[in-house]
Amino acid sequence: MSTASELKARVCAEIERHAAEIVALSDDIMRHPETGYRETRTAAIVADRFTAMGLSPQTGLARTGVKARLRGGAPGPTVAILGELDSLLIPDHPYADPVTGAAHACGHNAQIASMIGAGLGLRTVIGELAGDVVLFAVPAEECVEVGWRMSLRDNGEIHQTTGKAELIRAGHFDDVDLAMLTHTGVDTPPIAFGMRGNGSLVKRVRFHGRAAHAGGMPWAGISAYKAATVAIAAIDAHREFFTDADAVRVHHLITHSGDSVSAIPARTELEMMIRARTVEAMRDASERVDRALRGGALAMGADVEITTAVAYLPFRDDEPFAEVTAVNATELLGADAVGRIPDLTGGSTDMGDLGAVMPVVHPLAASGCATPFHGNAYYTADPVAAAVVPAKVMACTVVDLLADGAAAARSVIERSGPKLGREEFVRLHDSLADSEYFRGGLLGT
Repeated sequence: MSTASELKARVCAEIERHAAEIVALSDDIMRHPETGYRETRTAAIVADRFTAMGLSPQTGLARTGVKARLRGGAPGPTVAILGELDSLLIPDHPYADPVTGAAHACGHNAQIASMIGAGLGLRTVIGELAGDVVLFAVPAEECVEVGWRMSLRDNGEIHQTTGKAELIRAGHFDDVDLAMLTHTGVDTPPIAFGMRGNGSLVKRVRFHGRAAHAGGMPWAGISAYKAATVAIAAIDAHREFFTDADAVRVHHLITHSGDSVSAIPARTELEMMIRARTVEAMRDASERVDRALRGGALAMGADVEITTAVAYLPFRDDEPFAEVTAVNATELLGADAVGRIPDLTGGSTDMGDLGAVMPVVHPLAASGCATPFHGNAYYTADPVAAAVVPAKVMACTVVDLLADGAAAARSVIERSGPKLGREEFVRLHDSLADSEYFRGGLLGT
């Protein structure tokens, strides 16, 4: 029986043998971006890669997710290595799709490549491990196209706006015990740990007014647009009252202002995102925003329709899992190449949802790009650092977790503390969602 060190050496040699293939895959996906729940081309590529590896992929999970299993030589916990399929919408990005405006300004292309790379390495040693490895390409991590996703919810095609929560709800993580994913970062060491993420809610807001000729008889109209601007001002008035510790962020986008500049707008629509560090702070901020939205409607005599859904739960690494991963990163790269991420808040990830039900780790890897993350010039300029190195780190971590009877994996699960069951998770999500139609005067006027 091989030692863990010997297994890891074999894994890394196999990943290195496929390094050019991993880099090419990352580049191909970067040049063909697709937004969440629409990642059909990328999902098909992943399914083909799994099949070529001798695996039997499940496809169409939460619309586009793809899952395959490497079976260990003995029973034990299951570790998932994840890659996110989707991109952002940044039309002026150099690698943006000219038709859709989708662009990988998030580095998810490297995640898919690193997940495949880790699988290529682990398949050579899986028979000597106590437990399975699930390779899982997951959809819709970025919370974009909120209105379209809300329409999918309205039609019963999905329940959750983001992919991991949808997969959890549907039971596709029931057979997984731990999960890991490596994301690219900006100005990070080769591998960095300690990322935190805010939870967030999204809202679809529709103000309803009454149209009238804007020049001839504006007094006969009720402006949905003016109601929205009053509400936005009221939301802005709340900002100084959010506590610093809660790290609240409120963003809005007017997606429809009216139908004609010559008419009083009868309909104005917004998409909103509310972020906060805790579930309690998410609830509080959401209630404040809803009061402001009702106030805008009431001020102008309009109605407002507010639909709230969960985008992400708050995230932080499970430290016992991060410890094992950091040891492997240090062994591979040296202590100077492994760092900690400053305790910054504001961003979000649906790894927070997965972390609510199982131990997770989400290190950042260098991208070779120092421009703003999610910006129009951010991309994985160094695919070796962004994809090949993370593949080795994750694969070696899996070896440590599942070697020697999977003692390390069992320890991580125990030391990470209690997690939610699937039904508890669904109840929490549902308790944060809401739908309301507030009548501010339009009815009967």
